[in-house]
Amino acid sequence: MANLITITNVLGSLGTNCYTVANQETREALIIDPAARGDFLVNMYKNQNLKPVAILLTHGHVDHIGGVSELKKAYPDIKIYAGVDEADILKRPELNLSIMFGSSMSMEADIYVADGEELELIGTKIKCINVPGHTKGGTCYYFEDSKMVFSGDTLFYSSIGRSDFPTGNERDLLSGIEDKLLTLPEDVTVYPGHNDRTTIKREKMSNPYFAF
Repeated sequence: MANLITITNVLGSLGTNCYTVANQETREALIIDPAARGDFLVNMYKNQNLKPVAILLTHGHVDHIGGVSELKKAYPDIKIYAGVDEADILKRPELNLSIMFGSSMSMEADIYVADGEELELIGTKIKCINVPGHTKGGTCYYFEDSKMVFSGDTLFYSSIGRSDFPTGNERDLLSGIEDKLLTLPEDVTVYPGHNDRTTIKREKMSNPYFAF
């Protein structure tokens, strides 16, 4: 099993959690939801001798993708991954909400992943779990060996993501969380897109949106 480290940086005006997961031996790294300040991230990776190889996007909202372009310039070979149904949101400013913040952001992923697809990156396996509801192509990334799931704006500490933005659907969100996330082992740590981390066990027992 790869020896992984996880770094959390809170970036952007909405306080988005940007996660870096790195292999301690090879120094290869994954970037999950680079919200903003791509320049800050590039400097951090240089200082820590990390080599980013992929960007994993949980969804396409502006507060989760703002640093992508700067990272792509610094690392031209880096690959961007997103859920298979998220292409329109990444491309269209009215869907990715950038237009609400006075900009017009549009981008494409290099690789669109399907539900249940397994990636092999930085010496570990990552299962892609598509959970629509916050956006239609929302995707969580499950590192089974390390007992971590990166949930984006799908599941939070004692809460769930909003479903009132374009392409959102509360029923899909609730059923997806219940069927695909809360069925993971209880000792899995949940790394959400905002606020504090939690565990599957805690959310099964205490999240007010679910009754177990």
